[in-house]
Amino acid sequence: MTSTRLINSVGIGALEWLHAHRDGFRLEEDVDPEVGFLERFKPVGELALVCAVLFREGVAGSRQAQLARQLIDHAWRDTLDGGRMLVRGQRIEPLSSIPFEVYLPFKELGYGHPEIERTFRLNHRLESYAALEMTPVRRLGLSAFQRRFGLPPQPPESEILGRTWLGRTPEPWTVEGHTAYDITHTVFHLTNWGEDPDGLPAPLAGYLATWLPAWLDDWLDLERWDLLGELLVVDACLPRPTLDERAWEGFAAAQQPDGAMPAMRTMPEAEPDELFDLIYHPTLVAAFASVLATSRVLTELAHAPA
Repeated sequence: MTSTRLINSVGIGALEWLHAHRDGFRLEEDVDPEVGFLERFKPVGELALVCAVLFREGVAGSRQAQLARQLIDHAWRDTLDGGRMLVRGQRIEPLSSIPFEVYLPFKELGYGHPEIERTFRLNHRLESYAALEMTPVRRLGLSAFQRRFGLPPQPPESEILGRTWLGRTPEPWTVEGHTAYDITHTVFHLTNWGEDPDGLPAPLAGYLATWLPAWLDDWLDLERWDLLGELLVVDACLPRPTLDERAWEGFAAAQQPDGAMPAMRTMPEAEPDELFDLIYHPTLVAAFASVLATSRVLTELAHAPA
């Protein structure tokens, strides 16, 4: 079994870096809407999801919990201006699902904004909203978010799963970068970001248990740390996680002394704002993988024979 200390230390370092660079979760208010005002919302939503998982799993120490609460408070109060920036984003792109996807984890953490919620409920009744063309895995995630918000999923997740790459369980050696991310996010949505491993249908769990070790080896050898981190999360989402020792040791070795995680190979050279955009995601993934894996290790230890 991989060392609990090793796994946990990855998460501590990642959270320290994210907290120190929290101003990087910024919005560009003056950007041309045609360029994409809503593009900057994605990091904020991902931060909220990771913090929600950390609070849910309950394995963080007091220092980690404090940093996570400060991060989420900063994101809601300062970055999103108490939700008002989500209202603005929805007005710029009325049918975009991004404000809804960003808002949900904040709502589940106790934050709220009545005006944006009314807009979400109105959009949900529009045929245009349901007709927006999305990849199957993106549509699966949106339906899962609708269900968690208390709205009927359009369409139900069971109708979408068979259209995803993972749902069709094709030849495993055809996996490449984009496909691998589709696999990981399908697992995230089906298990509610690791909360419910039983949400993964048994045939898919068996398929992943068979091929995940090979994928972990591949991306470790390629030093694709962002993707390796997401696959380590997938492992922790399985009913019987492997907590692959070689993969975790390689992943931990790639982490920088300040807690940052490069996306691939080594740290890029860039100006601070640009550097944040290049490495915030793998660092968030490192925190996510660490929390889930730590939780699984402790669960196994708790159920081990005396």
